[in-house]
Amino acid sequence: MSEQRPTRRDLLKPVQLLGFAFAAALFSGLVTLLSMGFFQDLTGDERVHVVVVSLVVAGIAFITTLVIIALSMLAIDPAQVTGEITHGVLLNDEDAAASSDGADGDAAPRG
Repeated sequence: MSEQRPTRRDLLKPVQLLGFAFAAALFSGLVTLLSMGFFQDLTGDERVHVVVVSLVVAGIAFITTLVIIALSMLAIDPAQVTGEITHGVLLNDEDAAASSDGADGDAAPRG
């Protein structure tokens, strides 16, 4: 049997992406409600203002979470997810090969 590599859709399905963004929005909305004193003695107009502000904050958190996760998914190559990392993440392949060949070169004094 041939082993199939997972696709990007399998790694993070859209429903999970929306669920995570919704959870972040719900959390930020509740924190806004609590921090603005929604459950304290407020008049009707003040309660409406607090609800509107918390909905705006929740919407911003939802959209921001979606955009950040979607852009992060674009940075990942699905073929490299299962591969083993043998060098520093910020090194190019040529730099990694050069540093592995001369690993003891950093300990020697230069001059």
